[in-house]
Formats: sequence, structure tokens, C-alpha cells
Amino acid sequence: MDKSFKVKVNNTFDFDISEAELSNLDTLQTSKNGYHILQNNKSVKAEITEADFNNKTYQISIRNHIYKVSISNKLDLLIKDMGLSVKTAKQIDFIKAPMPGLILELHVKVGQEVKENESLLILEAMKMENSISAPRSGTIKSIAVKNGDAVEKNQLLIEFEN
Repeated sequence: MDKSFKVKVNNTFDFDISEAELSNLDTLQTSKNGYHILQNNKSVKAEITEADFNNKTYQISIRNHIYKVSISNKLDLLIKDMGLSVKTAKQIDFIKAPMPGLILELHVKVGQEVKENESLLILEAMKMENSISAPRSGTIKSIAVKNGDAVEKNQLLIEFEN
């Protein structure tokens, strides 16, 4: 299955880029943040001047022009469609399935203290293993699934204590 990415530049231009298109780029890292890119016999030098890996946003300098770029994959878009984001994650008291799938592994138990971004479980969906992480630090109040369970989109998976 081909992965694709939604790329937004300067909050104005939207692009869909496939994994195949990315593999056709000839890139060479020339410094810690510098890259030489060759595509369709056109050469471009780019430098990543700022990077926010958690939000998948970057500021890139090409030919003395600055571009703000955000990159999203299918899971990021599903999470956004559900109304979840880094800004709202601190208020979340439960985790719901972002898509239908199969629970492969549970990494937590009821009463366990977890830290923000700690892996809670592995959900297999569309032949991909997706790690579902804690949106905030807290204590696990209940777990509504077990290993091997098939889940539907928006089904309750884990609840946090308030």
C-alpha cells in the first residue's frame, strides 16, 4: 500500500505527495540542516531553518525565500477530523479508536501512571501498525479492549482518571 502525505506550504498551497514521488527525488544532505535536491534535472539547495517535529511543521529556506511547511499523513488527518490536536490533547480523558482495526498489543493496565506520549497500545489498521500514545500524563481508569479485539472507529479504548 502506497503511503501519501498532505503538504501545506505557507498555509496557502496544498499538495498530495506519494511515497513513490518521494522515492524519485534525488536528495543529498550537505550539512546538518542543508540539502541538495535534484528532481526532473532541476537542482535546488534547501535549508531547514526551523523544525517542530511534534507538530510536523518546518521552515525551509530556498533561494533566499522562506517557506512554512506542514506535513500530515493519513493518521494525522484522521485525528484532526476527529477534532483532536496537540492543543486539545491536555483535556482528553479518554482515547477512542481513530479508525477501525485490531488491537495487537496493550502496553498499560488499569491504575498505571503514564506519561504524555507514552505508547498505550498498538492498533493494526490498513495493514499498518499504529502506536496510540497518551495525550497527557495521568492514571489509567479503565481499558475497554483486550489483545485481539476488533474495534470500530470512535470506539472507546482507554479512559483516564480526571
